[in-house]
Amino acid sequence: MNHDYTGSRILVTGGTGSFGHTVARKLLERGVEEIRVLSRDEAKQDQMRHELGDSRLRFYVGDIRDYLSVERAMKGVDYVFHAAALKQVPSCEFFPMEAVKTNVQGSENVIRAADHAGVSSVVCLSTDKAVYPVNAMGMSKAMMEKVAQSFGLNNPNAETTVSCVRYGNVMYSRGSVIPLFIRQLKAGKNLTVTNPDMTRFMMSLSNSVDLVEFAFHNANQGDLFIRKAKSCTVGDLAQATINLFEARAKVEVIGTRHAEKLSEALASREELARADDMGDYFRIQADNRDLNYSVYVDEGDKSLTKYDDYDSHTVDRMDIPEVEELLLTLPEVRRELAAAGASLSRVS
Repeated sequence: MNHDYTGSRILVTGGTGSFGHTVARKLLERGVEEIRVLSRDEAKQDQMRHELGDSRLRFYVGDIRDYLSVERAMKGVDYVFHAAALKQVPSCEFFPMEAVKTNVQGSENVIRAADHAGVSSVVCLSTDKAVYPVNAMGMSKAMMEKVAQSFGLNNPNAETTVSCVRYGNVMYSRGSVIPLFIRQLKAGKNLTVTNPDMTRFMMSLSNSVDLVEFAFHNANQGDLFIRKAKSCTVGDLAQATINLFEARAKVEVIGTRHAEKLSEALASREELARADDMGDYFRIQADNRDLNYSVYVDEGDKSLTKYDDYDSHTVDRMDIPEVEELLLTLPEVRRELAAAGASLSRVS
């Protein structure tokens, strides 16, 4: 996907993270006039400033919990990638109100400031953990989706389009398991997994940016988009990493962490019943009925029986060789392999 952003000003909240780095690099290649990065971490901003070295990048120190700092960064912006969030499941379990302040209230600040500034489109990044959530992080992201969708319900004539995207594990993103596996292998350690039978959807950072761009150019008010994806078990992911690095490590099971699920769903069957199949993507439209329900239906929705959840346990699952091939598509993995001198024939 290669949309033209010539002359556009784009704000990326939480822009010093893995997603922000990737989207910034892509946008700088496409004639964007200015990319604004809003985040709390001035050290990461300084690192990003030196790494990318482009005068079109502007950095705003602020916190999405603080409306005024969001409003300051939003002036004159055309598009917003809302990526700022608390994402770690265990830390949100211990500090759930912090997840509420950032993921729910902070997101509301972003949407409200975007509306005030006349932004064309806001895309909020969500997670498969928002579907049937069992942990505080997923619950706060589910509420973020509701906040985003409620904007259209309460502002039917708004100029700002607010939509969401939902995806699974973004491979090699900061804090994800693949960099951990590689660090363990480089240190000569075994790989630790919580439960080898857990399944997860796998998506590259590049594909996650493509998903957000697809939403920008196809979203109606309140839409939610997911990208179709394959899944794999955590055990197979660990073994594939061992194979690529030609290591003698074993897989050690350390037990499930706080509030982890055995599988994740990108969409519930209730959502799929009203979804549009757009090839590589599903568009799930918001329920735009108002509170004055004019029709009450006694029978259930029979169409729901035709659908299953879009779940990592039930979609096409990759085997170990397929996971190896997927890992080799990641530039970071290829660099680590080249540095380690492993599987060079497969890297070249």
